[in-house]
Amino acid sequence: MLSDYENTVLITGGTTGLGYGTALSIAKQHPKYLVIIASRTDKDNAAARINKATGLNNVRYTPLDLSSLANVRTYVDEYAKQEHPPIKALLLNAGLQIVSGVTYSRDGIETTFAITHVGNALLFYLLRPYLASDARITVTSSGTHDPEQKTGMPKAVYNTAEEIAHPTPELEKSPGQQRYTTSKLCNVLWIKALDRRLSQAPSGQPRWTVNAFDPGFMPGTGLARDYPLILRFLWFTVMPHILPVLRIVLGSQNIYTTEQSGRNLARLATGEDVKGVSGVYFEGPKEIKSSELSYDSEKQDDLYEWTIDALAKDKKERDSFAKVYA
Repeated sequence: MLSDYENTVLITGGTTGLGYGTALSIAKQHPKYLVIIASRTDKDNAAARINKATGLNNVRYTPLDLSSLANVRTYVDEYAKQEHPPIKALLLNAGLQIVSGVTYSRDGIETTFAITHVGNALLFYLLRPYLASDARITVTSSGTHDPEQKTGMPKAVYNTAEEIAHPTPELEKSPGQQRYTTSKLCNVLWIKALDRRLSQAPSGQPRWTVNAFDPGFMPGTGLARDYPLILRFLWFTVMPHILPVLRIVLGSQNIYTTEQSGRNLARLATGEDVKGVSGVYFEGPKEIKSSELSYDSEKQDDLYEWTIDALAKDKKERDSFAKVYA
């Protein structure tokens, strides 16, 4: 019974990798929380596996295809028909990396951007009526958005959101890894733009918090599923077993298992020590500065306004999205 639970935690991309590790951690720590993992498929029965591992029954799977804006709307319509407890934490975690060439979503938006930012953003706007008054929104970004971190990935390029959504023929020639790093930069730009607007909420309005999270380098996740065969073999089979070696070779401690990063993200969702923290970028468990470009308020506003214009079905909805808290 849904009435048996005090709060809801909803995680996009929650059936594998980081999302799975986060769902497992939250379900174990908070038996009275309903944990919903939303993803296109649950072919490995993630919800059932988590419930079996915890000895509880507080995890549910619901199908959600973030590459389709119509599907996101249908998902929220179905969600509204059930009397879920208030959403205490909304973890916009789903994302992907396509390196084999440019592809487009059903709505004609470049796929990496469509899933990593656009679909997640629409889900947030539509779920606002179901958020708890002190809800926490956390977006999974990546250290690859910051060229100063020297991750080996191409530098993120942001001119306009429109250019990212609908690349010119010249930009279509850019490597898929660059579309990924750019979409992860968009995650940070968007949370900073959203936080500025949330901070202007009138007295008596909900005070939600919004942050970005870098889970670190996590070999074994589905992020490399579009990579060439030999790289997939190393990513899935070799690297997960040599993390201490990778930390030495790469000169970074920001390398984790999905379980470790899951605990870090679970802390942002439910931890008392980060209650009220907003507009912040976390690398694993610690707050750090995001890339220099992510502080550009003009780019933040360009992305925010483009997102609303692209998502709103009419003027009334656009005005509602723009106010955020309405």
